[in-house]
Amino acid sequence: MSTTYSISDLARELDVTTRTIRFYEEQGMLLPERRGQERIFTPRDRVTLKLILRGKRIGFSLSECKELIDMYDPAAGNQKQLERFLEKIAERRQQLEQQLLDIQQMQLELDTAQGRCLAALGKI
Repeated sequence: MSTTYSISDLARELDVTTRTIRFYEEQGMLLPERRGQERIFTPRDRVTLKLILRGKRIGFSLSECKELIDMYDPAAGNQKQLERFLEKIAERRQQLEQQLLDIQQMQLELDTAQGRCLAALGKI
């Protein structure tokens, strides 16, 4: 018999709310079986949820997570998925580097504005 999980099992294990899991189900990213009102999740659903959560932690959008998950193909060694993941990582790094530069520039502008205000008040 294969292992299955309830929504509360997954929520507890992955430290998310059941509402979060239902949201990903509503988005079509998780497809649990139904037994009446009860959702029955498979090990694949568990892995998918872990991948979604990891992707969100590193700043991927939900559509980017879905794109990567949809590429899952263990028969082919997941090569296309992994190559696309590397591309997405490089894109995310570039975005973060640009954001860091933008923040540093804003800090310089704040320093300049602060200095001018202090000089105008005669405090420097």
